[in-house]
Amino acid sequence: MKRRDFLSLAGAALAASAVPPLSIAAAATEAARFRAARRFAELPFGRIAYAERGAGLKAALFLHGAPLNSFQWRGALDRLSSHRRCIAPDFMGLGYSEIPAGQSLAASAQADMLAALLDKLGAGTVDIVASDSGGAVAQLFLLRYPQRVNSLMLTNCDIEPHSPPAEIAPVLEMARNGTLADDTAKWLTDKALARSTFGAAVFHNPAQLTDEIIEYYAAPLVSSPLRRAQYHAFHNALSPNPLAGIESQLRRSSVPVKMVWGASDTIFTLADARYLDQLFPGSQGIRAIPEGKLFFQEEFPDIIAEEARKLWKV
Repeated sequence: MKRRDFLSLAGAALAASAVPPLSIAAAATEAARFRAARRFAELPFGRIAYAERGAGLKAALFLHGAPLNSFQWRGALDRLSSHRRCIAPDFMGLGYSEIPAGQSLAASAQADMLAALLDKLGAGTVDIVASDSGGAVAQLFLLRYPQRVNSLMLTNCDIEPHSPPAEIAPVLEMARNGTLADDTAKWLTDKALARSTFGAAVFHNPAQLTDEIIEYYAAPLVSSPLRRAQYHAFHNALSPNPLAGIESQLRRSSVPVKMVWGASDTIFTLADARYLDQLFPGSQGIRAIPEGKLFFQEEFPDIIAEEARKLWKV
């Protein structure tokens, strides 16, 4: 099942009903707690929203996928905050970051924004954990700021030969045509649609996308004409390939890298993980999650935490 079908999948409602959803009260409390703890950093790039858990000199940076935001990493943050100062920002053009019109939303600009955010927060070097388009930004950040990266955990994400993936071409076309925000806005009035299309395409258990979670992800993307335009601009910036030409540079990196991969993802398959495993001299190998789809990180935070601790040697 491909991401290009995420707005028109048929029959996935049966899959959504196969597993009981989280209790609405629990999900609402979880989202409310995350919202209440949200912080903002005033940067030249805009007002960047981020979550922070834990303290100490050692920091970890969590980079989310699209169309999600830092809420994707809530489970991992809770489990790893005793080992690292965990920082999870919302990318420019996604989530709750407030970005001025005209600001570039390209992956290279996102990498520079992260460096500025870390400077603002007084965080030096970091262990990076990344997903989806956040993985593309992580690779660029590694090349631009190699002295700031201790380790890299990549989960289902772009690689140079597969960026942007052909499977999301219809999504990119909607962004170019200015209709992606309208389709996303439908999730707010029809939560079942969100679960049976988007949810079924990228989650093992789409029923875990409660109404509260859908609201938390989708609402900011369509909250104003500017945010709608930036939602489109974020996707438009995914093409041409932002990773073109980086392979030879990544081959010279000595940073420890671990791939933790959802093996049921039809966008970024295990072949992409194997490419990264062969690419990085410091590769620590691949852990495949058989039932995991693109955004398995949200559903299996214990696995993320387990592999992070191994990579960080804590």
